[in-house]
Amino acid sequence: MKKAILIPDSFKGTMSSAEICSIMKNEILKFYPQCEIISIPVADGGEGSVDAFLEALGGEKIYKKVCGPYSGETVDGYYGILPGNVAIVEMAAAAALPMVGDRKDPSKTTTYGVGELIMDAASKGVDKIIVGLGGSATNDAACGLAAACGVKFLNSEGKEFIPVGGTLDQVAKIDTSTMCEELKKIKIVTMCDIDNPFYGPEGAPAIYGPQKGADEAMIKDLDEKMRKLSEVMIRDCGVDVQQIPGSGAAGGMGGGMVAFFKSELQMGIETVLETVHFDDLLEGTDFVFTGEGRIDGQSLRGKVVIGVARKAKAKNVKVVAIVGDIGNDVGGAYKEGVTGIFSINRVAVPYKEARPRAKNDLALTMENLLAYTAAL
Repeated sequence: MKKAILIPDSFKGTMSSAEICSIMKNEILKFYPQCEIISIPVADGGEGSVDAFLEALGGEKIYKKVCGPYSGETVDGYYGILPGNVAIVEMAAAAALPMVGDRKDPSKTTTYGVGELIMDAASKGVDKIIVGLGGSATNDAACGLAAACGVKFLNSEGKEFIPVGGTLDQVAKIDTSTMCEELKKIKIVTMCDIDNPFYGPEGAPAIYGPQKGADEAMIKDLDEKMRKLSEVMIRDCGVDVQQIPGSGAAGGMGGGMVAFFKSELQMGIETVLETVHFDDLLEGTDFVFTGEGRIDGQSLRGKVVIGVARKAKAKNVKVVAIVGDIGNDVGGAYKEGVTGIFSINRVAVPYKEARPRAKNDLALTMENLLAYTAAL
């Protein structure tokens, strides 16, 4: 083995993508000391996305004090500048659920600070901004973010204000022409791995409201207000966000990014592969090692393993998936380009028992596989 690419997803609650890469690399070098190893920790858009991209590509982490989830309160936000004049901003740096502690209230929280980070990145002269969604405390449909970037929201009296979840129904007019001119020239890609609509039974308030502190009454109220906002978006932005899969991500931020910024919603793994120039990296590669906590039929919808396998298949590169659990209906993975799937649950124990031994079991599983390849 002369060259290997490591590109696993995290095993959520057990090991980060970076930790998995480190363990895999150590085992490979025991059997193939001269092997060129490229580690690409996978970011899904949530907390840790900036660090994952910086670790994979290098670059600079920029810190900036910005508005937190509650107006009037500041947090130490950050974003990354990557090679190629690309910025990576994760909303968790300014509007994450852990930031509100026991003060959860999606009717009052804002994404304004995320917009401030985007504005700062734009001032650096970048050509592209990747925005990661995930772990939000908000339900303002990115209105706060957009306001920070110069978009004007007017009420029925023509007065400008910054909407939050509880005041979305007061938006009578949206004026995107006032947006920061620098931003209009920058390509904005939004990482989004869910397909929930803007509102309704599967929409942002109904599905994600409870974890953000919304009770049944608030969920109904937020949902109605998002319906009203979507009507204004159709008229003033020319976008029917309800028809866009993923528009309900991060409290409607997915829809807001499309409506206000004409952003593309892109699966996280697609964004990663595009940003790291994965097709080019595959040249001369013998094996790609990928993985996720559990692989099953749902994984075929485009999660990390399948996204990686599709690219590798086109270059005839072998793909080995190391996973926590193997569910049903995984046969389709082989058709997509996966060469083999191996579980690290070596003694077939429940998750509670498997979790503390996961790192060692991963190392042992890699050792077994590499011993076999070395003997061929």
